[in-house]
Amino acid sequence: MVQAIRQVKLTREGYARLERALEHEQARLAEATRILREQMETSADNEDTGLEDAKREKQGIEARIEELEDTLARAVLIEEHEHDGRVELGAIVTLTNETTGKDMRVQVVSAPEAAVLGGSLPRISEDSPVGKELMGRKAGEAFAVTLDNGRQVKYRVQGVEF
Repeated sequence: MVQAIRQVKLTREGYARLERALEHEQARLAEATRILREQMETSADNEDTGLEDAKREKQGIEARIEELEDTLARAVLIEEHEHDGRVELGAIVTLTNETTGKDMRVQVVSAPEAAVLGGSLPRISEDSPVGKELMGRKAGEAFAVTLDNGRQVKYRVQGVEF
């Protein structure tokens, strides 16, 4: 049975951040490989802790590179929006925390994009509790989210822009 490749929807900015993260990890891999080679040349004992640490570090970087390459290979850029005023991937949303009265601007993105640091706005994954409740909502709508600690927070969508 052929399994369908699951697309990952990314904003242009998110795609660029993932590419930069991949370049950074590739540079880290080159350095980790150099360190591992040095460790192997200078280690008389193969059970050397430094050598094992270097191997684990290199394996971790290789796994991160594989994950980033996979995400980028499956990426589909979010180009067009419905423009019906509803929250969708790529939307910039102004929310009011009705408990504290504080406003915040966030961008709703896919989980792989939310995981990469950088960018001008805080990002919320569409898979997070707040992200799940936000999707499809319009300005003026209110909703409540139960957080991992069991606490409930009420939000109101103030605005949706693209």
